[in-house]
Amino acid sequence: MKIGDHSLEQLDGQLREAGLCWRTGPFILRLKADIPQLTPWLHTMYGEHPVVTEPEIIDFHLQMRRGRGLRRWWRPQVHFLLDGNILFAPFPLDHAPPLFEWGLNLCIAGRANHFLLLHTAVVAKGGRAMLLSGVPGSGKSTLCAALVVKGWRLLSDEFSLVHPDNGMVYPLARPAALKNQSIDLIRNLTTENLIGPAFPNTRKGTVAHLKPPAASVQAHEQPAQPAWVICPQYRPDRPAHLTPLAPDHALLRLGANAFNYETRGASGFHAIAALVNRCSVHHFFHDNLEEAVVALESLSTRDIQPSPSETSS
Repeated sequence: MKIGDHSLEQLDGQLREAGLCWRTGPFILRLKADIPQLTPWLHTMYGEHPVVTEPEIIDFHLQMRRGRGLRRWWRPQVHFLLDGNILFAPFPLDHAPPLFEWGLNLCIAGRANHFLLLHTAVVAKGGRAMLLSGVPGSGKSTLCAALVVKGWRLLSDEFSLVHPDNGMVYPLARPAALKNQSIDLIRNLTTENLIGPAFPNTRKGTVAHLKPPAASVQAHEQPAQPAWVICPQYRPDRPAHLTPLAPDHALLRLGANAFNYETRGASGFHAIAALVNRCSVHHFFHDNLEEAVVALESLSTRDIQPSPSETSS
């Protein structure tokens, strides 16, 4: 059963009583919540995710709880809890969905140390992954969303889950966060109703989420082979242009943007070194989102390295 197979009433009751347990990528989480505003958002954005009825292990025990005291009536708030502990300051009650996403990101970043966690968006085509690495404001999440609506598989808009032993990138297809001007840019690329409600005045401005495609969610057990590392940067009046980036510079960039590079020690260094040595690595400047997608599509068809299965056959 999928989350979307529940009625809104069933889903709300499950969240309030025993909590809802589902799989996202390699993780299983249980969420207990008494937030009516959250239920329809989860029903839509996580509708394709499989419900888990009898999990042997739950990675994250989560709770979302209304603030108490006078604020409950004056300026209602919501708390995010992990294992019964409040992680950070409460959000306004009507910002419960972005709070859930940011809270889950924090849980993964803090606990999933069996992976090398790179702060990159990841998409894939034909079993090969493209990692989009950039500082906040570089446009990597917008570019990720644009590629997804044009048919690329979404692995994650936030994390590259790199297995340190085999170098593969594991999927975590969750709602992709869009901010401010990016929301309308992505709306204009598709006629489908893929973007959820906008949440204004969050700590990152206005935020909305792109629903992960059903095929991306269903491929949660299918890792991808890293093939490209792209360092995008939106620059007005600079047409789409790819420039090769030296592997040592790429290693430093990815290491600096990793969540647990230092925690993993030597294995983290070797995992990133192996990744950049097997990938085609580029700086990518662009001033038009549709032209950027065309340029990366072209790169993906002309700059393909054989996968291990192909070279061994």
